[in-house]
Amino acid sequence: MITVERHGEHVLAIGLNRPAKRNAFTQQMLNELGLAYATLHRDPALRCGVLHAHGDHFTGGLDLAEFGVEDPLALAPCEAGIDPLGIHGERCAKPVVVAVQGICFTIGIELMLAADIRIAAPGTRFAQLEVKRGLYPLCGATYRMPQQCGWGNAQRWLLTGEEFDAAEAYRIGLVQEVCEDPLACALAMADVIADQAPLAVQASLASSRTGRVLDWLPAVAASEDFREGVRSFQERRKARFTGR
Repeated sequence: MITVERHGEHVLAIGLNRPAKRNAFTQQMLNELGLAYATLHRDPALRCGVLHAHGDHFTGGLDLAEFGVEDPLALAPCEAGIDPLGIHGERCAKPVVVAVQGICFTIGIELMLAADIRIAAPGTRFAQLEVKRGLYPLCGATYRMPQQCGWGNAQRWLLTGEEFDAAEAYRIGLVQEVCEDPLACALAMADVIADQAPLAVQASLASSRTGRVLDWLPAVAASEDFREGVRSFQERRKARFTGR
């Protein structure tokens, strides 16, 4: 239900692959997605991930025939995985770009909010519709959407459960680009990220998440990549980073 494919040497493309069910999430899908994020996190050759979906839709949300609401912790992936929602345990240290199309409901938006850069097709339909089912978002939207999209923008959609389109998602900052081929755009963005110094990219991401600036400076300043970056500037050429 989850595909994993290397795009070049440093990018991992991770695909939701249950198109007959609009990629509605099962526990198996969540487990496999967690294992894919663990591969991205732990493989030193990988520098960036792209999360996308096969078929016409990103995801219709949870498969409610499988997931109950009595145990929200059931939404955690298996222990060997890295939680793609960034709630349970260690977070993936590598950046993730998300490409969405078609329907992107509930957990789809929360996967976007837990990632780092989001790209949508023009016709994408979004909804955080849990309040219409007597529930509320359990996978991070209640705090990430206000942080990333602004309080009023977030509550406009969290409290009504109504649908909104790609133009509105762009306006509030849920997506950073709207393009006809979001997967191609996401892979191109990931390639640009992967060309940068990996330790510096990961330190920048970690600093953004924690609000701490200097924790990673000694390791980055002592790296071969930093010295290569200085040399490439002096020699007016493109840097060749190795991740060391």
